[in-house]
Amino acid sequence: MKVIVIGAGVMGLSTAWGLARNGHHVEIFEQAALPNPQASSMDEHRLIRHPYGDHAGYARMIDPAFAAWDLLWSDLGRKLYAATGTLALTGNGADWAERSALTLAAIGRPMTELTLSELRRRFPQLNAGGVERAFWLDTGGVLFAQDIVTALARYLANQSHVRLRADMQIRTVDLDLGRVTANDGTVHEADMVVVAAGAWVGRLLPMGQRLLPSRQIVIYFRLPEDQRAVWAKGPMIIEKTGDVGLYFVPPMEGRGFKVGDHEFSRTGDPDGGREAREEEIAPLIERCRGLFKGFDSWTTDRLKVCFYTVTDDERFVVEKTGAKGWVMSPCSGHGFKFGALMGLELARTIASNRDPLQHARWAAGLEGE
Repeated sequence: MKVIVIGAGVMGLSTAWGLARNGHHVEIFEQAALPNPQASSMDEHRLIRHPYGDHAGYARMIDPAFAAWDLLWSDLGRKLYAATGTLALTGNGADWAERSALTLAAIGRPMTELTLSELRRRFPQLNAGGVERAFWLDTGGVLFAQDIVTALARYLANQSHVRLRADMQIRTVDLDLGRVTANDGTVHEADMVVVAAGAWVGRLLPMGQRLLPSRQIVIYFRLPEDQRAVWAKGPMIIEKTGDVGLYFVPPMEGRGFKVGDHEFSRTGDPDGGREAREEEIAPLIERCRGLFKGFDSWTTDRLKVCFYTVTDDERFVVEKTGAKGWVMSPCSGHGFKFGALMGLELARTIASNRDPLQHARWAAGLEGE
């Protein structure tokens, strides 16, 4: 079987990897350099963690996701992951952490609730201002995202039945005929076409308001060395206090110290300017000031703009479209952690003719809910 994959982010590359492992021929089209520095996958790190609010389906999928990453580490010959554990904090009337704890307890993976005094004793680098409840789980960690994408692209380039086409933008797709037309006018055909174009998917398929590009800003901070040394030992933090959805990535294995706001902008052009200003995320900076000790000694190292592709319900869209097509859009800022798993499973479905509706339901996290 020959499959065309449009988009060489983690989802497109992982699908190609899954297909190539089973001897299928794959042609991957990327509109820019490969890897594309503007792609949503291209940042120093992404988080993988079990807490998922009420989404029991996604919470259950984390263990298979870890297994898929382990398979990829075996193929790549290196592990691009560091364990940190997961600290979930909540306050100001928000209840995401409590709902996550209830969901995980129901599926046999309970979190440990910490009293506020225990929180401060175990993590003295926190002020914990505004925190009302805290939960801890030993699992979870940091995926070194851009290193993964780079290594996976290099691995695929060495597979005899995989062809990577960088700087080749696709103009039109026909998912009934399995045909794509590039901007240079060339036409390419396959048994199946997978559109994994991230924030650019709406330029190829009529997704309407279902999949919206969402411009997001993250901050990389520079810390005094003594504070950095403490934070380099973890943990990751997911903190929701109503007004701000903060996530914190510790500086594992020499990577950057990153804080981001998970609230969606639902606006922006992925081909537009990528300049960012601190005033755009002033509430996030204020939340950092209340949460982290020594914050006034931190300085901004850089701001980075990335793009999510957002759905209203934050569920993934991985659906059969036309006789010979799939659209693959893991959504809303939490797709990377499932990249290896999503790719393997879509490759399996394409090759085995597994029921597409069943696959779409699984990818949307609806099984087991």
